[in-house]
This record gives sequence, C-alpha cells and structure tokens, in this order.
Amino acid sequence: MAQALGFGREALAEFNTPGLRSLQGFRAFFGTVATFALIWTYGVDGGWSSVLEDGLTKLFMAPLVLIVAGPLVITGFILYAPKEDRPWLRGQLKFPLLTVGAYLGIPLGILSVTAGTWWLIFNYISEWEFGLIVGPLLSLFLSFWLLVGLVWLAVFLFLASGVVARTAFNTGIVHPMLPAVFTTLVVWTLNLVSLGDGLPNGPLYVKIAAFLGGPLSVTALSAWELYVLRVRHGIRVRGARAA
Repeated sequence: MAQALGFGREALAEFNTPGLRSLQGFRAFFGTVATFALIWTYGVDGGWSSVLEDGLTKLFMAPLVLIVAGPLVITGFILYAPKEDRPWLRGQLKFPLLTVGAYLGIPLGILSVTAGTWWLIFNYISEWEFGLIVGPLLSLFLSFWLLVGLVWLAVFLFLASGVVARTAFNTGIVHPMLPAVFTTLVVWTLNLVSLGDGLPNGPLYVKIAAFLGGPLSVTALSAWELYVLRVRHGIRVRGARAA
C-alpha cells in the first residue's frame, strides 16, 4: 500500500541520507560553538548550570510536545490524504503508538514498582515484622536495587528522549514527511517556551540572532528534507507522485 501513496522504503529512509546527516551534524556543531562563544563573550544569567538545566529541560520537553501535538498533526495528515488511502495510514499508527507506549509505559512501570516496594518496606519489611536483623538487611537490599532501577530509568529517559525527538516517535512510518514537520514544530515551540527566561545577553542583534538562529536552521533542514522527498520521490502530503 505504500506504493499506492507514492512512496516506498527508499523514501522512508531519505531523511537519513549521508548528505543530510552531514548537514545536521554541521548545524549541531556550529550551533554548539556559537552558543559557547555567546556565553563566553556576554555571559549568561545563572552560569553554566543554567545552560545545562535549560538543555535538559528542552530534551525532556520535546517528547511531551510531540505527544500533545502529535494527534492533531497526524489527524490533519490523514484527513488531507485521499479517502482511499486513509485506512492504510490509520493502520500504520500502531507503530508510533507502540513507541509512545514504551516511552511512557517503561518509566511509569518502574516508578509504580518503586513506589509499591517502598510502601512494603515502610509498612511490612520492618524490624517488628521480620526481626531486628532480617528486616533492615532486606530493606537495604531492596533499597539498593531500587536505586539501581532509578539510575537506569534516568539514563533510559535521557537516551530515549533524544531518539524519540529525532524520529518523532517513528511517525515516518505513517508518512515520510511527518518527522520533518514535527521537528520544525518542536523546535519553534521549545524556543517560544524558553523566551519566558528572556533573551540571551549581548547587543540586540546578537540576541535576535541567538534566538532565531537555531529554529531557522532546523526549519531550513526540514524544508530540505521535504524538498528532497517531493522532488526525488514525488512525495507530497496527499501522497501524489510528481509528474
């Protein structure tokens, strides 16, 4: 059915071409250098810890923006597609939904187990239930593994957040253009949210360049992805192949 929509496996992977990856890597490198140069020259309110906190906040907020905005954008894509293609597109939603379920379900499961175990420790696994020696030892053993689980969970969320933000929860399986659209939506949303903390330090032209540079460069790369998919593979939002 993917062929009926005008795209195949090669189109689904088009945004992972070496040329585009190089552009993305160059943009990330240039953006990092520019950020450090800006902070080094004009300073930043709150110091480097504020920079780290802001980066982590955006990393974990990106998947939340996707989860909130995703249903609206995908619904728009499906409604805009021809009627005969909509059932196939809806069928492909199972892959993004499984990804969202794993991203949310694993942390919620671990936190539920952690909360339940702590409740058992404080209410039953105590010295008056298991004795003066067994109770504290068992509590210490369980607490150690709970700590290991929480550390693993933090690492999982850190790594998974970056992956799901980059792949937009595998929405490219539904339509190859969705990841580029979601990337642009997320970067502008996070940039507007960060505006609440004020513009970076420096002259006005530096502030404007720092505020708009990241989103505009990401938007340009996303536009390039859409252009390549449309020109090289004839993929459009309605799935029509170019003549």
